Amino acid sequence: MDFAPSPRAADLARRVREFVDTEVAPVEAGLVRDVAARRARGEDPWPPTAAVEDLKTKARALGLWNLFLPAGHGDAWAERFGTDGGTGLTNADYASVAEQTGRSTLAPLVLNCNAPDTGNMEVLLQYGTPEQQEQWLVPLLDGRLRSAFLMTEPGVASSDATNMRATARLDGEDVVLDGRKWWSTGAGHPDCRLGIFMGLTDPAAPRHAQHSMVLVPLDAPGVRVERMLSALGHFDEPLGHGEVSLEGVRLPQGAILVGPGRASEIAQGRLGPGRVHHCMRLVGLAEKALELACARSTSRVAFGRPLADLGGNRERLARARIAVNQARLLVLHAAWKLDTVGIRGALSEVSEIKAVVPQIACDVIDLAIQLHGGGGMSEDFPLAAAYAGARSLRLADGPDEVHLGVVARHLLRPYTEAAQHRSAAAEGSGR
Repeated sequence: MDFAPSPRAADLARRVREFVDTEVAPVEAGLVRDVAARRARGEDPWPPTAAVEDLKTKARALGLWNLFLPAGHGDAWAERFGTDGGTGLTNADYASVAEQTGRSTLAPLVLNCNAPDTGNMEVLLQYGTPEQQEQWLVPLLDGRLRSAFLMTEPGVASSDATNMRATARLDGEDVVLDGRKWWSTGAGHPDCRLGIFMGLTDPAAPRHAQHSMVLVPLDAPGVRVERMLSALGHFDEPLGHGEVSLEGVRLPQGAILVGPGRASEIAQGRLGPGRVHHCMRLVGLAEKALELACARSTSRVAFGRPLADLGGNRERLARARIAVNQARLLVLHAAWKLDTVGIRGALSEVSEIKAVVPQIACDVIDLAIQLHGGGGMSEDFPLAAAYAGARSLRLADGPDEVHLGVVARHLLRPYTEAAQHRSAAAEGSGR
């Protein structure tokens, strides 16, 4: 296996890095301060500023737009919506690009490559009808609206989707939605118009055929964003995480993706590439934190010596370097498996990266915070917000424990099957 990016991906990664460093980074800190100031004055902190729209215009003009689109499925859309090269990227190639977007909290939005929109667009791309694509995918790819994913619920252990209480009940030609969702990322953006809702349709059906995914206009009667949630004190404007209630929301059955009872199938198709995106952005975030840690440790002096020379910090920095490199290689391996054998052949590898990469990112960011002292905990540096984001991803798209369970199941399967075979053979021989 060769993890070197293709020439096109290497060029895109270089150009994205340059754009993030020269265009996004100089304005990002000011935007963060502006959001904090608006919140302190009691004003609405969510509306994105003109600077964000200007950056989006620049990114699109450079072809750094919708780079997440997958090779094959997304080629026609990439050409139509101005993606450089006019075709989509493999998972392995996009991983190199995603790492560079992860260096900035703002960059994915500016490049129209932010979660959950990327996952929602991939769902529409792979499972949407032409009518659904025209209504929702086109404006999403064009950057004219944002979306949210309505799955996790406050009243149940959402790590087991079969616990879901929200319902998508069929009623004649309609589907009626009821329930309460939370941690619906994107719901705070003023341009958020679409939610992809997962609900129970048929509790008597087989376990993985009970639920449906429904395209919900957020201005439909009965839909209400109840509140915005903070992650360790950070609201993640201009996207944010909302708690959303749905009460008697009636839509035509044409709003159901694929058909009733197909939600589990869609979720599995969505989450494989999405976890690669999340994890490679986290590698970029950890890399940025490590750079800040190195700069701080060599320029800050305490007790007459640079911080790097105190308290074993050189070893800590070295281990952080090794851990980030390990994380990158693990994600590239998972992306390669997705490209070569598909999600069914890469389930363990995808769960491996989801279990380990957020933890590595948390550890590296925590080291950077420690080296920055009190400043690292403040809004003067991006580290506290980075830690909140990385820590959240140890829960989003499945908690660590679920993914470790998947890895263990695949690891032990041949041993379990061998033990069962020996047991059956022994019974057959009368022993």
